[in-house]
Amino acid sequence: MNYKVSQIKLSAEVAQQKIMTWCAYQERSQHETRNKLFEYGLSSEETEAIISNLISENFLSEERFAVAFASGKFRIKHWGKNKIKIELKKHRVSEYCLNKALKLIDMVEYQIVIGKVIEKRRKLFKGSDKTKEFYNVLNYLISRGFESDLVRENLGKLRNEND
Repeated sequence: MNYKVSQIKLSAEVAQQKIMTWCAYQERSQHETRNKLFEYGLSSEETEAIISNLISENFLSEERFAVAFASGKFRIKHWGKNKIKIELKKHRVSEYCLNKALKLIDMVEYQIVIGKVIEKRRKLFKGSDKTKEFYNVLNYLISRGFESDLVRENLGKLRNEND
């Protein structure tokens, strides 16, 4: 069976109203907003005009998006800075906004989250081999975007406490 992908064709005015509602619902990046406008069948010129208007009317802010995205992914999903950085780059956020968002993550809170994620992962580990457990937890936290030196440091502290 062949499925035909239907492309919505909206006027610029209707698309702008829809996109304003969409941006008001939650913070959006310029990249995903631009893609959404292209899905509505708008031309590049119309899309850029609407993006410009959204920015001037404060519906769209790259900096606000970056900060909200980073804090949400850190506090709710417990992602590390490396993973947050990679995902923000996928949204084509500027280096300035990316760095600002990452700097707003409190390092004390960051260390606490690393400790919580380590403990949670250690409880899930089946087996008695401490070396395998160490590398299992280390690899898991690195895959979650935490810096390997911070993870090793925290794992080292736990290992010393348990010895």
